[in-house]
Amino acid sequence: MMIKAEKIHKFYGSLEVLKGVSLNIQRGEIVAIVGPSGAGKTTLLQILGTLDKPSENKSTSISINQTDVLNLKSKKLAKFRNQHIGFIFQFHQLLPEFTALENVCIPAFIAQKNKKETEKDATELLEFLGLKDRIHHKPNELSGGEQQRVAVARALINKPQVIFADEPSGNLDTDSAKHLHQLFFKLRDMFGQTFVIVTHNRQLANMADRKIEMINGAIV
Repeated sequence: MMIKAEKIHKFYGSLEVLKGVSLNIQRGEIVAIVGPSGAGKTTLLQILGTLDKPSENKSTSISINQTDVLNLKSKKLAKFRNQHIGFIFQFHQLLPEFTALENVCIPAFIAQKNKKETEKDATELLEFLGLKDRIHHKPNELSGGEQQRVAVARALINKPQVIFADEPSGNLDTDSAKHLHQLFFKLRDMFGQTFVIVTHNRQLANMADRKIEMINGAIV
């Protein structure tokens, strides 16, 4: 089991956004989390991805690849996140002053990996993603689809076991979205990565190995 979560609650003041959500995700599985806006999908994704914490509850537990992430102190948690988890957001969040190559290298430099090896790995990833001629371009010189593929390369640079994606194709035209969706499956088949994807894109959700539907903070 790659992800095992039990009874996740999240309150904002008196508003309960997640109502005791439990789920299991297998290694190498591509899971789509779907549901209307305000259902709690992004909140769940951020908690599973360790970017946010659930509200305190004795029966809550979250393990990723058999590591109990709720009991990691902040420094260890940051290290675990950097080494084992990749993130792809709707807004690519590339740093505008850096080239595609430099943006991709950042998580590996945070992990204090060798500069030369990292740049080699980043170049190979960008070439694999069809960006061979865009390696030294800055984000404002790239199309939306190209920017999102750079963000995918950045998510992959540390060879994470799990990729969390929040509306990854939400800003893309139909063709770019289709290519991105196919890419996730190609990556899973090549590297055995687990993908958890929040999406409103019906086509992507239907391609997934499994769909998890949320309504009003609960899985239905």
